[in-house]
Amino acid sequence: MDWVPELGLGWLNGWLPASLYAVALVATILSLPRDVVHRLFDTSTWTAGQNRSRRYGGIVAVALVSLISLSPLKVGQPVFYLGAALYVLGVIGVVLALLNFRDTPLDRPAANGLYRFSRNPQSVGLGLVGPGTCIAIGSWLALLLLVVVARIYHKRVLAEEQACLAQYGDSYRSYMQRVPRYLLFY
Repeated sequence: MDWVPELGLGWLNGWLPASLYAVALVATILSLPRDVVHRLFDTSTWTAGQNRSRRYGGIVAVALVSLISLSPLKVGQPVFYLGAALYVLGVIGVVLALLNFRDTPLDRPAANGLYRFSRNPQSVGLGLVGPGTCIAIGSWLALLLLVVVARIYHKRVLAEEQACLAQYGDSYRSYMQRVPRYLLFY
């Protein structure tokens, strides 16, 4: 692992897994009914502070994606294989979580499939995709930027939980008591 990898344009750079993830995500989202997509991206209940935090996170995320895109994958090195394994598990997790969310009736919180193990399985999946990609390019700086993005993204999760509590009440409160926020972590 390097602090900052040698940057440049290349076929086997981090843009490749980032693009594959984006294609899988967009294809899955396009397969969802409109009402499900609306529920996924509804920020109407967010506070001004939560929206401001989201904008700052976007700026750091652009820097992270730029660094990843210009960094060569460490193909053939152990970090590449570890990163690739985390990445694949994460992509599968995000897609499955979106499909589980799709199958949830509008009047109930998502609690089926991966939602039985985590209240935020999409975040858990993304929490494997990001580090997997950063490890596959062998960059400590990318991992540091990812930590900043993750801290900001956590605020999004908290806002979503507040919206679910407002919408589903005791049903969601009970779900929160049974199922951890991020797999083993509350």
